[in-house]
Amino acid sequence: MWIQKEIRLKPRVRGFHLITEELLRELPELRTLKIGMMNVFIMHTSASLTINENADPTVRQDFESYFNHAVPEDEPYYIHQDEGSDDLPAHLKSSLLGSSLSIPIADGQPRLGTWQGIYLCEHRDHGGNRHIVVTKQGE
Repeated sequence: MWIQKEIRLKPRVRGFHLITEELLRELPELRTLKIGMMNVFIMHTSASLTINENADPTVRQDFESYFNHAVPEDEPYYIHQDEGSDDLPAHLKSSLLGSSLSIPIADGQPRLGTWQGIYLCEHRDHGGNRHIVVTKQGE
């Protein structure tokens, strides 16, 4: 069985946000799958997805600090700045982290590790609503 759903996430401030529970609330049909895979894809070029620590919020703060240091704004060699100084850095961060995740499904739940959660990585100061497409396949 294949199921695909588009989920609209509320706007968030720039940073790294746990969205695991929010996604699961929107995917009640996931509970019917004994085994399978799900692909989570973000339909944007200035935000990304990753899986990491779900318990200590300082990890998410450190991620934001690291990426702001690694990919700074206002570099004189940036050409693409159509939407402000956070525009190109947001695209670079998105490419570094990626736009999709593949997650196994077992007994109606994503088969994440004990301390793993799904992050929305918002790289813009004012990114707006974000759209996620989740495609599930299994039995």
